[in-house]
Amino acid sequence: MKKLNLKRGFTLIELLVVVAIIGILASVVLASLNTARTKGADAAVKANLSGIRAQAEIVYDGASPQSYAAVCANASVVSAGAAAANAGGGTFVCNNQAASWSAATALKSTNVVSGSSGVDYWCVDSNGKSAVQDAALAVGAANVCS
Repeated sequence: MKKLNLKRGFTLIELLVVVAIIGILASVVLASLNTARTKGADAAVKANLSGIRAQAEIVYDGASPQSYAAVCANASVVSAGAAAANAGGGTFVCNNQAASWSAATALKSTNVVSGSSGVDYWCVDSNGKSAVQDAALAVGAANVCS
């Protein structure tokens, strides 16, 4: 009986093809992961600012006479605003007067508003509006989201 001397294994070309395919699949997965992280950060910003709305109503009901004047100085609002700014990577802006308030911070994602470029902001106000806007709230500006 004759013994065959066959070398078993993969050729260099086969190994390179497999490595290239794995590299392409890894890049697709990493790109999707980055998108998921950005969406998660935006959700954290929106949740924190939504919590500010509830806290603002507590401040309003607790004031005598009822007023939103102390909303931006409230410790819970400041804490939620700092958490939102940390998640979005921007700064937190809060404006208040006796009759109204507004708060906004940057979103992690960009160009959510069609036709805009650069950073987008999530804004909430005393009128119940929650919306993306393409300009930051100016300190001391109108207490409504655009």
